Amino acid sequence: MSTYADVKTQTIEAANGVTYAYRSLGDETDGRPLVLLQHFRGNLDNWDPALIDALAQGRRVVTFDNRGVGATTGSTPHTVTAMAEDAVEFITALGLTRIDLLGFSLGSFVAQEVALLRPDLVNRLVLAAAAPQGAPDMHGWASEVIAAVGGEVPSAEGYVRVFFTSAEVGQTVAGRVFGSRVDGHDAPTTWETRLAQYDAVAQWGIPNHAQLERLRGITQPVFVANGDSDPMILPRYSHLLAGLLPNAAIKIYPDAAHGFLFQHYQEFSGDVAAFLEEQIR
Repeated sequence: MSTYADVKTQTIEAANGVTYAYRSLGDETDGRPLVLLQHFRGNLDNWDPALIDALAQGRRVVTFDNRGVGATTGSTPHTVTAMAEDAVEFITALGLTRIDLLGFSLGSFVAQEVALLRPDLVNRLVLAAAAPQGAPDMHGWASEVIAAVGGEVPSAEGYVRVFFTSAEVGQTVAGRVFGSRVDGHDAPTTWETRLAQYDAVAQWGIPNHAQLERLRGITQPVFVANGDSDPMILPRYSHLLAGLLPNAAIKIYPDAAHGFLFQHYQEFSGDVAAFLEEQIR
């Protein structure tokens, strides 16, 4: 069986004219696929292979670069809603009509919008390091966070500092994430993508209490998760999100930051599997 470290990157052209780069792991006949939405500035190579391999036990897992990201064509949109519309285009191009959806960080914003725009498409929703649109005091990230991960030249040290609670843990996980694939690497994300994605993040965080009411439209079961020390999306926003959703469970992982799902990949993948198999409601 292939692993995420060696599975080949594929492409598919959607009806919107965009050619999407993606990777698919697991048996395509295994039930409902789990589609993943990536974090700020992330591409196909920024997923932890150990996590993807664990998630793909017994189900198909699909990762992809949204429009303008990595090896996917087009220009990166400046709004979360446009990103969600592009994600739907990709999912539709694959011929999928019912999926489970996992969004991480910026991807969790996009996942919420997909569930609102196409409620019939999404069966269950996993939101990792997530926050609701319009939450107070979330208009852009703290200066030390954007300095660490938002520079024109990506910083490995900044990534470790924001994603993990210690350099030792961070370096171990980063080595696994970036050192597992020998060839067939994805194209790096561009500065234009970084600027567009941060525009989307900032717009998402404009304080607007009315936007919180939109969450009533997400009636699917939702699993909300975060690390207890996430400096990028503070855990209180995940608690707020879970409290506003009609049908949500939440778990906060100890001694973990933004990359909690990589650090605790075994526990997290087990929790996701239980949730998708309807053992967590």
